[in-house]
Amino acid sequence: AGSRPVLGICVGMQVMFERGVEHGIESRGLSQWPGTVELLQTDVVPNMGWAHVEAPAGTRLFAGVEHERFYFVHSYGARAFPLGTTEDTGPFAAPLVTWSEAGDAAKGRTDRFVAAVENGPLAATQFHPEKSGEAGLHLLRNWVATL
Repeated sequence: AGSRPVLGICVGMQVMFERGVEHGIESRGLSQWPGTVELLQTDVVPNMGWAHVEAPAGTRLFAGVEHERFYFVHSYGARAFPLGTTEDTGPFAAPLVTWSEAGDAAKGRTDRFVAAVENGPLAATQFHPEKSGEAGLHLLRNWVATL
């Protein structure tokens, strides 16, 4: 991002990772964050609908909407974030990672994935804030306030 503010949405978040694997073919990402984007391991793909997220302490994106639901529509996701996270807010702070789950919790078959990342001027969401009603609008306002 070259220290310019960027907000990646859905596939825009996925390309920020090192690599993606789709139908057995590996593609290079932009390598802003380590990790691989791969097919979600759930009974139903794509993952479509409203879901809660687990936002970390100190989040600026989710301030005021930590307990709201957001709209997801995706088949692939980053299922791990190998870079450590921290609540340190200094210049070398690790990214803040927000998580969500896809699948059927009642059947015990869910897959945890990265729902959002805040990393200095670079931020991204796997969900669609523009389709997430008032919560999404609030999140977008929060992002603009960081500029």
